[in-house]
Amino acid sequence: MTPTVETLVLGPVQANTHILTDPETGETAVIDAGDCTEALLQRLRGKTVRYILLTHGHFDHILGVPALKKAFPNAQICIHRLDADCLASAEKSLATVSGVMQTPATADRLLEEGDALKLGGLTLRVLHTPGHTKGGVCYADFENRLLFTGDTLFCLTAGRTDFPGGSDEALFASLARLRDLAGDFTVYTGHNRATTLDAERRRNRYMRRLDL
Repeated sequence: MTPTVETLVLGPVQANTHILTDPETGETAVIDAGDCTEALLQRLRGKTVRYILLTHGHFDHILGVPALKKAFPNAQICIHRLDADCLASAEKSLATVSGVMQTPATADRLLEEGDALKLGGLTLRVLHTPGHTKGGVCYADFENRLLFTGDTLFCLTAGRTDFPGGSDEALFASLARLRDLAGDFTVYTGHNRATTLDAERRRNRYMRRLDL
């Protein structure tokens, strides 16, 4: 059966929180919990939340993590090791400079390039895609052609690099890596609407610069 993806726009910067579910087992991953609202908890009712997956450590993608972990204590909080400090530090997550209150959290699992996350019958692969942050990752389901890109790749644009830990060189290398993945993917981004990798290869000005 095809996995389901539900998206809620949550938090102070209107970030996308994605709910990925294996319909055969009900096992679920919440990707980028920008807030933990009643609407999110309603969507998760009856599901087995196995993972709280983070694409990076900026506050607008992690503010809901502590409350979500409290609601689902068996769920593993997963983040790349280079962004893990953001969970405990409002300064490193940029919450402080944005005037946002952040409740500290702790990762259950520090991710590395190539890690495999089992979700029922699904397998998510961790792609380390720095540039927006040092520990930015994408999550790829190669069998079902799903790609969760956080703030690395957006519809028609890409993540900014002017925050601490950002790098133009690293971001373009990450975009080149995504461009060179075989075949098409449905791309679920950290902000704004979903897209496809083929569409971004053709139309995204940052990806097109890679061919110059």
